Amino acid sequence: MTDQAVDPDGAELPPHPATERRFLGRTRELKELRADIERAGLDTLSGRKAPRARVLLIAGRPGSGRTRLAEELVRQVADRYPDGVLRARLSEPGGTPVPVEQAARDLLAALELPAPAGAAEDDLTAALRAALADRRMLLLLDDAAGADQVDALLPEAPDCLVVAVSGGPLTGIADVRPCTLGGLDTKSAVELLTGYTGSVRITVDPRSAESLVEACQGHPTALVLAGGWLAARPKAAVSDLAKRLHAYAEGGADSGDGTDTTPLSRVFRLVYDQLPGPAARILRLLSLAPAGLADPHTASGLAGCSVDAARAALDDLVAVGLLRAVDSPLPQYEVPGCLHPLLRALAESQERPAELQLARARMLERTVRLLQSCRAITETDSPQAREKLSGMPRALRFPNPRAAADWLRIRRPALLASVRLAVADGELDTLARRLMSQLVRALAAHVGTQAAAPDLYRVHGLVLDVAERRGLPREKAAALLNLGDLDAQTGRTREALARYRAALDAGREANDPYATGRAMESVGGAYQELGDYDRAADWFGRALAERLARGEGPEAARLYGRSATAHTYAGRYGEALRNWRAALAGYRRSGDVAASARALSEIARVQEYAGRPAESLRTCQEAVEWARRAEDSRLQAALQLRLADTLDRLGDPAAAHLHRAAAERMLGEEHPEGDARLEQDANACEIRSASDED
Repeated sequence: MTDQAVDPDGAELPPHPATERRFLGRTRELKELRADIERAGLDTLSGRKAPRARVLLIAGRPGSGRTRLAEELVRQVADRYPDGVLRARLSEPGGTPVPVEQAARDLLAALELPAPAGAAEDDLTAALRAALADRRMLLLLDDAAGADQVDALLPEAPDCLVVAVSGGPLTGIADVRPCTLGGLDTKSAVELLTGYTGSVRITVDPRSAESLVEACQGHPTALVLAGGWLAARPKAAVSDLAKRLHAYAEGGADSGDGTDTTPLSRVFRLVYDQLPGPAARILRLLSLAPAGLADPHTASGLAGCSVDAARAALDDLVAVGLLRAVDSPLPQYEVPGCLHPLLRALAESQERPAELQLARARMLERTVRLLQSCRAITETDSPQAREKLSGMPRALRFPNPRAAADWLRIRRPALLASVRLAVADGELDTLARRLMSQLVRALAAHVGTQAAAPDLYRVHGLVLDVAERRGLPREKAAALLNLGDLDAQTGRTREALARYRAALDAGREANDPYATGRAMESVGGAYQELGDYDRAADWFGRALAERLARGEGPEAARLYGRSATAHTYAGRYGEALRNWRAALAGYRRSGDVAASARALSEIARVQEYAGRPAESLRTCQEAVEWARRAEDSRLQAALQLRLADTLDRLGDPAAAHLHRAAAERMLGEEHPEGDARLEQDANACEIRSASDED
């Protein structure tokens, strides 16, 4: 609905045909806000250039239409900001503030700029300010919980404008004058009701319509609920509803649970009391919906009913204005934020704590099974996965991988909130662990670990929280290793090193040889990245000893290669050659032709570094033969280029020319689209060290 009764912080309610795409009232507020954009600030009056963006504040209680007013203002002035509009929501429907780090990450994503997983809040906000420094943009910061959130996201660009929506003043941000919202004027409020009831009922009894507006105190969301109640009862007179509400206001229908104290709560209670029992129960249990977002599966899990029955109830709740249907390819609904406290109070007063816990557990269990199905649909080549899929109820199955990926994308905010909810509960740690495991696997299957890294970082952090709370060293080690890997991928090598060392301690505590060996190797990799090659080689050697003790030949061969690389960087070519030859022997024993070719190429590289070009030439020729057997044309081409360079140094330019021509032919056959691509591939054809095989 585009009337100002809507409020995307949770008071935005479903559209009615008569009120779609209309904005009623608030003429004075809009005029003041537009004038405030041009108002000279304190810096201008003192002769200084404004260092930051102008901030306009729209303050009001949830459901007062504050976000809709902000959106209307943005619509009217957006053409002044050619670089576009950014939006961020700074509180969840239940009132929990969104971390600044997450808000900054979302804004950077909207700008299609990188936001590395695990990056600190200061780094992300600095990146955001740098991105906005040369732009003329408008930022809508909705439902701000406090000044600190807004201040951290303010662009240091006077050509930008920030429209902030909050429940009160943003003390601490200079030069901000709030536009405080009250109720709608009577004319606009009556027009809003007319959109639901039609003009006849209002025209025949205008005094009752004004009385109803008075009972609602012009509160936009209360008026929407009242309009929805009347629309569902075409034979009811406006005066009937006005009398009922006045009776509530006089205390005659006080429920005793503290919910009948405001116009909104009184209208809500009147509408709620006339719901069928199953629908009323689903509605109050939706106060448990993660991030205030529900779909039929969420409602089905909470209430313990069928998915079809849940969807029918949700649609009925939308029809009377108690839920908002989200514009989405899949059925999804938002619990209005202004109704969330009322629903929570009802749930706590009418459901026993054990029933609420059971409802939450059912919902999370349903989510786990959906995530299992979401991942399994990508593994149709696996007989086990096909068998597991066929054993699932039809309602939990996805028709194809694309449908599963769409579900995962659309439900992502609710899924991440489900994980936070499960971990915060404290009594559902087994479910939480299963939920996090399945979410990680589903994200990896559909999104990829690189693209999903920010989400995975948060999930692994929550896994760590549960593992530490429950004293689970094996899971603690796994979470620390995963977090360390994500830190390492984004260049935070020292942070990664600390994670790996902690993982080693946890792995030893759990007596987990895999975790300890993996941690040792990762510590070595971190030291190598930091340029401490002696420590890197030492830690690779410790990990190698673990692998050799367990008879893990291929892994030992790989670690010989990593150790050899560290020795090469340190200039210890003799040690490097001994380790590469040990790696080569291991690869040959396991029958890995491609790895043997790469090991030979690295031996040739070290021989060249050591000033032994003739030996390097012979080894490189042997490597070419192994690469040919492995059918690795890119490696063959790279080795041909290495041979050409070596022959140049040995004084044989004619032979060098032949090898370069052979490399060009190989690359040209692989990429026939032109010389530029060929040259690019030739430059990129670096011989990978065994450390890249990790």
